[in-house]
Amino acid sequence: MKYRIRRAQRSDIELLAHFNQQMAQESEDKPLALERIRAGIAGLFDRPAEGYYLIAEDTNGEPAGALMLTFEWSDWRNSRFWWIQSVYVRSEFRRKGVYSALHEYVRNAARADPESCGLRLYVERENTGAQATYHAMGMVETHYRLYEEEFVRS
Repeated sequence: MKYRIRRAQRSDIELLAHFNQQMAQESEDKPLALERIRAGIAGLFDRPAEGYYLIAEDTNGEPAGALMLTFEWSDWRNSRFWWIQSVYVRSEFRRKGVYSALHEYVRNAARADPESCGLRLYVERENTGAQATYHAMGMVETHYRLYEEEFVRS
């Protein structure tokens, strides 16, 4: 099945919020408040230099999946990593090439960017299915561990 990849628009915020809510519930058993997700997605639209969303649609224009891209400057490389985040593929479209289509689109765009040095993403330790998919796309697990200190804002 072929998919059309397009840049998300503000009119897609509700769809993206639903996708993010489903992804968090399925991958981490974590409920997310739709209002907060909507505000977070809108916040990225307000800051286009920070990143953007991509949506994969089937041949009928039905949204099949989406992901978010953000960017991280690397002083060691004097270039930036493209971070793939908030990946979600609707259950009826899984194992049908949706993520592969999104990944290829991102890979080609990143390679065309003279300031890009590569792609990165993070994945839950228990999400072995996603890990296998990323490995199949040519990604390798790094030797880095991810740490965070979260500031809860109301």
